[in-house]
Amino acid sequence: MLNALPDLFKMMDKICTTDSRSEESHRCGMFCLGPLTFHMQAVGEQVSLSQGGRLAERAPGTFRHGLVFSSRPLKVRERLRLRVIVGNTPKWQGALRVGFTNVPPTSRALPLPSMAIPDLTDTPGHWAAPLPESLCCSGSELEFWVSSGGNICFKKTNDVAKYKLKGGVDFCRPLWAMVDVYGQTCSILLLGSEVTGPFRSRRSCPTPEHLSSPDVDNQYNSSCSPEGICRNTDSCISYRSKELKSETVKSCVACMAEDASVTLRCGHTCLCHQCTTRVIQEFGTCPLCRKSI
Repeated sequence: MLNALPDLFKMMDKICTTDSRSEESHRCGMFCLGPLTFHMQAVGEQVSLSQGGRLAERAPGTFRHGLVFSSRPLKVRERLRLRVIVGNTPKWQGALRVGFTNVPPTSRALPLPSMAIPDLTDTPGHWAAPLPESLCCSGSELEFWVSSGGNICFKKTNDVAKYKLKGGVDFCRPLWAMVDVYGQTCSILLLGSEVTGPFRSRRSCPTPEHLSSPDVDNQYNSSCSPEGICRNTDSCISYRSKELKSETVKSCVACMAEDASVTLRCGHTCLCHQCTTRVIQEFGTCPLCRKSI
């Protein structure tokens, strides 16, 4: 029976929807799903990404323009887990919107539409639904996924109750997760993903460490996280389409602590040795000009 396990997981991979061209090459082992972050280029006009592309924050003063997408396609039954942070916006209603799309993030024109519903759901290849406000409290950890029946399902982590949000998802083609940081939700932290199998679970890599409190992301008590990724919104890597004030970079644009010492193929010297490997593995593009590295 044990000898049949590798063949079983190969068969499961064929059943699950994937795009081999977009799959990350890095794997820790048989049970690793590969790295997973938010896509660094296809983000809403009012969104900034930090903590290695796992923290998505919408700018204050607006309830929309908060679209983000997964960095790679997700498998059927791969549960994407988020932590929700709600802002002090009593005048706004609505919470997070989640869903899936067959349209690759790299093929999207910028700027992105302002909302997932109805701007995207009115076009082919998009399925999304709003989450109940009562379940999107600050600090809540949520999971959503596509079932083998083509339904978008949702639950709170560690809760038994599951909810069917929407049906009719076409998983014959690769599916990217899409999240609309909407309404009262001001930011979300991607905690990873998991596929529950018959013998053991498979998880995304690297698995982000839990933060000490749900609101620690908004406090910015230190300039950098333990992983060396800048937490300060004024100095973190922002993936919105905007011009840089200067092409001359002295400090690494990822950690803002070490000197920029690595020259990329595009000619920009903007990363230190430690951050270069991580940026190449997770994003594959220059933080300054977005050219492939």
